Order: sequence, then C-alpha cells, then structure tokens
Amino acid sequence: MTAHYDARETREPAVREAELFSRLPDVLRGAMAAPAYAERLKGIDPAAVTSRAALAGLPVLRKSELPALHKASAPFGGFVPAAPGSFARLFTSPGPIFEPEGRQADPWRGARALFAAGFRPDDIVLNTFSYHLTPGGFIFDASARALGCAVIPAGPGNTEQQFELIEAYRPVGYSGTPDFLKILLDAAASSGRDVSSIKRALVSGAAFPPSLQAEIKARGIDAYQAFGTADLGLIAFETEAREGMVVNEDLIMEIVKPGTGDPVAPGDVGEIVVTSLDPHHPWIRLALGDLTAALPGQSKCGRTNMRIKGWMGRADQTTKVKGMFVRPEQVAEIGKRHAALGRLRLVVMRQGEADAMTLRAETAAASDALREEIAGTLRAVTKLGGNVELVSPGALPNDGKVIADER
Repeated sequence: MTAHYDARETREPAVREAELFSRLPDVLRGAMAAPAYAERLKGIDPAAVTSRAALAGLPVLRKSELPALHKASAPFGGFVPAAPGSFARLFTSPGPIFEPEGRQADPWRGARALFAAGFRPDDIVLNTFSYHLTPGGFIFDASARALGCAVIPAGPGNTEQQFELIEAYRPVGYSGTPDFLKILLDAAASSGRDVSSIKRALVSGAAFPPSLQAEIKARGIDAYQAFGTADLGLIAFETEAREGMVVNEDLIMEIVKPGTGDPVAPGDVGEIVVTSLDPHHPWIRLALGDLTAALPGQSKCGRTNMRIKGWMGRADQTTKVKGMFVRPEQVAEIGKRHAALGRLRLVVMRQGEADAMTLRAETAAASDALREEIAGTLRAVTKLGGNVELVSPGALPNDGKVIADER
C-alpha cells in the first residue's frame, strides 16, 4: 500500500519552500485585483515577496475582522477577485462570513488528510458534517470524492436513519466531529445496531481528548484529527506518526506573536497565520485567532512539511480593565519599545473591589530604572496604570498567552 498521497509530501523542505515562494508573487498580483487587497497591499511590489521575511512585512488580515468587512461589501468583503458566479457553491458561516467553493478538484485540499488517516479509493465514507449552508459537509465530501471514495451525505443527527445507511452500505470510514462519533457508537450499542464496518475516522471541529481517543480506539476505530477552517479547508492533519500535525501542501503557515504579524522564535507558541496559493480565492496572511507551536524536525511518517502541535487555544485574549479594552497588540507594542525584554504577560486581577494589572516581563537586565521605564510605557500604551514585575528569561510559560485574566 502506498505510504503517501503523492511525491510532493516527501520533497526536500528547501524545494517546497522555493516552489511556494516562486508562486507567491503571481498569487499576490491576482489578489490585488480585488479592491480590498488592492487597498491593503498598496505600495507592495509582488515581485519582491519571495521569502518568509518579505511575507512577514505584509499586513495581517484578522479573521475576526471579516464579518464587518463582509457586511460592508457583500459578499466577500472585496477580498475575492473572481465573481460569485464563477464558483461551484456559495456558503455562509456565523458572522456572517461568506465562503465560495472553487470548481477545481479537491477545492478544500482535504484528500491527502483523508489518505493520511488510512482512507483509500473505493472506500465508502459516512460523512456526518453539516451540509446546510456552512461548508463543513462539502469540505469532507469533496475531499473524499477527490480521493476516489463514495460518500454517504448523512449530516449530523437522526441516528436511526444513519444506522439504516450503515447497515445497508457498510461504510469503512467516518468523517465528522469526535463527539458525534461517540454518540453514534453509544446509540448503536444500546439499540443493538451493527456499525462494526467503520474502521477508521477523520475527525475535526471539536476537542478530541486522550480519554475519548482511547475509547474510540478500544471500539476498533482508528481515528485521526484534522485542523481546518471554513475559509481555508484542511490546514494540517495527523499522520500515523501521531506526532502533532503536518501542514498541508499549497499553504504557507506562519506562527506569530498574538496581536502582531511578527514571527515567534522557533518552538514558541503563537497565532496561526496562513497564506493560501489558490488564485481564485487567495488568502494573504489570514490570522485565524488559533494558537499553536511548530515542532522541530520532520515527521517519522516521511512527510517533510512543517509540523505543528495542533490547536492550543485562542489568540484573542482581549479583556476589559476598568472599563477599557486591553489587547494583545498593546502588550506586543510594549515589548517593541524595550529591546531588553523577552516574553511578556499582563496579569489582570481584582485587588479589593477594583481591577488591577501587573505586567510580568522576562529580561536578563533587570533594574529599578528599567522597571520604571516599562511602567511608563504600560500607562502610555494602555492608558491604565499597573505594576511591573521583571522575571528571569524562561520564567514565563511558553503557551502563547500574553493577557491572563485571573479575576
């Protein structure tokens, strides 16, 4: 049995990197045909953006901005150069955020994630993601069919009818949330229905803790996780190595300091920023609001792309102190103004009946003078007073959290 979806997965990393960045200038030119990108990227020479350092100089587009942008300029906020009629399907997600599906084969780049989870051509797949208005069901449907699988478009819920389909068609694969897989298995066990044909699963859209992983495995199903969004499709996926997730092909992933577009140090937790190379619907530095960290080295499965730990929480840690919003980008600005600082964490708590905050800052050059300077910067940036605590390098946890609300 072939171990990999195609030869691209095992390329030398330098070859992949060169190929991605050789394509990026044309993608940027195409993106700038859309009015919103033309405005955001004004003054940028696409031909000069051929490295990660150059890409990091472009502005970040935050997913949290999209609902307002899409409302102001429906349907795509001015970020899609193609007309809606040139796409195959048109969706909406809560916000609203409007997403088009391309006409090309495997438009959501999910076939290789299914392959890594053990799915093969001619497998029958029970797809329980929703097919109603949101793209989830179609992401996995299109991906499975691109791989050569037959798909049962089951959607979520209605377990009795799902049992009829399972017993009739005997699907070997499942795609859906891990929660619904457990519901299906529990309901089958309690009602005496036969779902034993299901041997593998690709799950997403909800937490899959080790306890649930062990339970699903004990029931004879080999389940793998995938990380994706309604905007980008499948971004990263688990492989038989079971060591984090491998980033999908045709995407450039950056991990940046929350609230900024600045790349983190290798191994540090930060916010996921993705640039896609789909000329019909390009995303240029889309900040997802999700945290992760890169893993060192290459996967034991032989795939050579970047690996991440998986989903590690949310990057948007905005909180309100004394009636004023304090944002991660403000904490990052403090760090930029003081070169001697490493990681920062703004801790918000209650003292008596009032809000209070303390900025904990890593530095190897602690002094009373530096502490006073940082306290002044804290007040200037946030318009709020707070304490400053200087700690040794490495004292703060590497978890991507820059604002900790402990009230």
